[in-house]
Amino acid sequence: MKVRKWEELPEKMRTREVRRYYNIIVRHSGWFKVKRVMDICVSLVLLAILLIPMGIIALMIKTDSQGPVFFRQERVTQYGKIFKIYKFRTMVDNASQLGSQVTVNNDARITRVGKLLRKYRLDEFPQLFNILAGDMTLVGTRPEVIKYVKEYSGEMYATLLLPAGLTSRTSIAYKDEDKLLKDAKDADKVYVDEILPVKMKYNLESLRRFGVREDMTVMWNTFVSVLK
Repeated sequence: MKVRKWEELPEKMRTREVRRYYNIIVRHSGWFKVKRVMDICVSLVLLAILLIPMGIIALMIKTDSQGPVFFRQERVTQYGKIFKIYKFRTMVDNASQLGSQVTVNNDARITRVGKLLRKYRLDEFPQLFNILAGDMTLVGTRPEVIKYVKEYSGEMYATLLLPAGLTSRTSIAYKDEDKLLKDAKDADKVYVDEILPVKMKYNLESLRRFGVREDMTVMWNTFVSVLK
């Protein structure tokens, strides 16, 4: 995880809209380096604590439905890099062939154990491995699938200046995103046209506040949100 030189950014990101956010990150490059150290330390501690609970979750998933324990999907992270995100599987094995890439309220594809995991965000635990691999960070924009990134406006590409995040202001505000899509006839269209632009306002605001104080605030608010 490092700050590239401006001329090394992908062409789509070398725009006037992105430059203002790039300058903010460069000014806080010291915190940018510390973030990686914190990511590794916190992830290792959490994995040590969660090792047994994760094993129990894996057993519950295998007992509840056919298919793998983990769900893997291509997402987009820093500078447009494609990586495979890891989550505990919460849907039937062939869910991607049965509907949209976003989840709606009372989605029939969600398994019994999956409902429990989603309710308490337990399905996100395996992303600690993504953080250790350097594809994600603790606080940053939640990673989108490729098809939605292709719908980004020029300013939205600024969110790819940082690695994808495990949590963010957006993920706290939209923790019940599936309920917003419950009556949508075309969930993908509603997501791109109505939900994504608003989520990006949160993400871009966090970039404008980039620094240690912002990260600590988001992590604390995430903890409080999960407890509630």
